[in-house]
Amino acid sequence: MRRLLTPLLLSLALLAPQVQAARNVILFIGDGMDDVQITIARNYLVGAGGRLVMDELPVRAAAQVLTIDEDGKRVYVADSANTATSIATGVVTSRGRIASSAGVDAPLETILEQAEAAGMRTGLVTTASVTDATPAAFAAHMSVRTCENPESINGVKRYGIVLPHCRHYTLANGGPGSISEQLANAGIEVLLGGGSQHFDMPAEGDERTVAELAEDNGFTVIRTAAELEALPVDDNIRTLGLFSPSTMPVRLRGEGGRSAERPRPSWLNEVHPFLGSVRLPEPMACEPEPGFRGMPELADMTRAALRQLDNERGFFLMVESASIDKQAHERRACGSIGELQQLDEALAAALAFARQSQDTLILVTADHGHAAQLVPETSLFAQYGAPVYSPGMLVRLQTAEGAIMGINYATNSFPYEEHTGGQVPLLANRVGAGRIPTMVTQPQIYEIMRDFLFGQSN
Repeated sequence: MRRLLTPLLLSLALLAPQVQAARNVILFIGDGMDDVQITIARNYLVGAGGRLVMDELPVRAAAQVLTIDEDGKRVYVADSANTATSIATGVVTSRGRIASSAGVDAPLETILEQAEAAGMRTGLVTTASVTDATPAAFAAHMSVRTCENPESINGVKRYGIVLPHCRHYTLANGGPGSISEQLANAGIEVLLGGGSQHFDMPAEGDERTVAELAEDNGFTVIRTAAELEALPVDDNIRTLGLFSPSTMPVRLRGEGGRSAERPRPSWLNEVHPFLGSVRLPEPMACEPEPGFRGMPELADMTRAALRQLDNERGFFLMVESASIDKQAHERRACGSIGELQQLDEALAAALAFARQSQDTLILVTADHGHAAQLVPETSLFAQYGAPVYSPGMLVRLQTAEGAIMGINYATNSFPYEEHTGGQVPLLANRVGAGRIPTMVTQPQIYEIMRDFLFGQSN
């Protein structure tokens, strides 16, 4: 009898549905972190022959950035809102949109929302405001990225420019409310970054602040590095960390607060490019940014999020180093370098976690390229007596290798530099082997995460 039962039991076991082990996705986004930004940071932090943590990731590909306008026509330079939306939803949209479609303005379901619906835990970690474009695109829906709070949803002015309103998204008009209100009502378990100013104001039609609304919806609101470190590991805790009024302070700055400066040609050089002389900016080094003292580091926030999210059902976590981009906008090379260093340290923390959890896919990418160019710090033509110089603004950065690195910014004549349109890197740990083509579009990154999280095989 036992001889008959054994094959039968084996057959039934093979036919029974297999329970899949929990899968986790940790997505790192270096805002504005193209290959030039990575090279600049590598040269300064570890030397041209050194290696960052991300340089050791075994799976390496490139991601094409795709953008359209409201009429569906192709646009070749993106912003963080539409690119984060592409990654989060798999749908190409227009600049400024947060998980919403171009033209018809319909909400787009995100990978984070799908993970929540499947019973997984979810988290967003950023050095920007948690309401900023990249984190918001994973957990909110909005036609204009600047509608971050109950006041700005009615319109806001930035850089002297009046930006569009989103009044059709207000609660009074049957919408979901501003980005901060949507996050306060979201099912996300961990939300860490800056942006307290968007929560410390009354919610629409409510005596409570948005932060108090979040607390009533189950969030524990914390505001200091000490509170972050003291968080207990508890499946019942949902955490909203607001560590600064807006974007969190950066780690590094140019010495004395210097940023890129213009070369100064002599009057004779203005007459003819081969005549006269040019005075280049003095070389500088990077130094600690005083405002960073007391802030939780990105690696600290990443480790705290992983402790909260780790569970038997799996999780999705997005980690953004936002000010690679924001410092490049302000032509602050040292600021961008320090924030790329923060991302690299947070990546190391995630890799340490993944070594204990073999079903964890780690992806590292950027949303778009940025203005910084790695250029000769003194023109090659200078050796022939021609006083050639960059038409943009230049940082001449002293490195630990005893050399000077030239970093140039020249996308426009405005105080605020712009993005560039090149492809960006896509890197992964060994779990990504066989899952990632050598060249993808950003919507395909969403597909890679979706297929892994929800159990589709290679």
